Amino acid sequence: MTKLIPLMDIRRQHQTLKKDIAKAVDHVLESSRFVLGEHVEALESEIAKTCGTSYAVAVNSGTDALFLSLRALGIGKGDEVITSPYTFFATVEAIIQTGAQPVLVDIDPQTYNLDPNQVEQSITDNTKAILPVHLFGCPADLTALRSIAQQYQLKMVEDACQAIGARFAGKGVGSWGDTGCFSFYPTKNLGGSGDGGMIVTSDPELMEEIRLLRSHGSYKKYHHCRFAYNSRLDEIQAAILRVKNQYLPSWNQKRRTLAQRYNQAFQKLPLKPQWIPSEAESVYHLYIVRTSQAEALNNWLTQSGIGCGIYYPLPLHHQKAWTDQYPVPDLPQAESVANTTLALPLFPEMTESEQETVIQAVTRFFDKGESHHATIY
Repeated sequence: MTKLIPLMDIRRQHQTLKKDIAKAVDHVLESSRFVLGEHVEALESEIAKTCGTSYAVAVNSGTDALFLSLRALGIGKGDEVITSPYTFFATVEAIIQTGAQPVLVDIDPQTYNLDPNQVEQSITDNTKAILPVHLFGCPADLTALRSIAQQYQLKMVEDACQAIGARFAGKGVGSWGDTGCFSFYPTKNLGGSGDGGMIVTSDPELMEEIRLLRSHGSYKKYHHCRFAYNSRLDEIQAAILRVKNQYLPSWNQKRRTLAQRYNQAFQKLPLKPQWIPSEAESVYHLYIVRTSQAEALNNWLTQSGIGCGIYYPLPLHHQKAWTDQYPVPDLPQAESVANTTLALPLFPEMTESEQETVIQAVTRFFDKGESHHATIY
């Protein structure tokens, strides 16, 4: 069925900014500098300011942001990196690509982020880093996780790919770890017109190492001190992102406003939104509700022409790529959450009328008995 209300709609955003984006792209075409130009440098400065870090290094994807961060920190074969089983595949993929071993630990069933107690219990002599994920735009417990990292002398890389602009205890995500990693995939809160990513840090030596790694280990033209990679953000993408970045604070605020309206409307229904701790300021990359009737609600909304999605239906430790190589750990919270969560439409250009349609459809699902013995978590 044609979607009356999409889960997200990036076309509206592009239509609104079409003239400004065309002007920015034309500027790059006129300059004929397409790699590591002035827009990349300016975007790096702007994102570092947003995050509260000293430096930012633009790369070609959020996946490479994670991978290059780990490589720059010296993570490799024989090392263990603790991370979440409930996230997009790229989080664990980046660890695997370094030669290190990912160690999956269970999540908090209310925030869906890493449980610090589980993290501490999983530390071994081989543990070298913690890689928390700020899932769906909600920061992980960075106070606790940084304390653990410092106590055990571990590195911390923040997977903030879904959380640009989010804050925890007043500080921007990305500024708590050794590095913070962001994605500019088109559907992200700050999305480009293709792949893109950014690494932020306040460590000058780490920044220099990442810059070498992203561009063939070259410290000047035709001189190379590393066998490295080609992971540069295109100048055209940077120009487009700079146009959009001006609106990011207002877009994120609109997401929070819409989320609060959902929260109010669903108070008496047998479903529960992702819990946002008092210290956290989420940017609601996705608005997630949890209910034992997630699959039935998904079908009901789809049939009503309302976009929705299950994120993520199969935890990482049950993916074929994992089970072909590694034992399957017992992670009951991640498995339970994966089976009982659903994303509802939320994007900055969403109208109140559209949101009211979604609210009414969800309410009818429960009022008309479409759900059977729904559980509140």
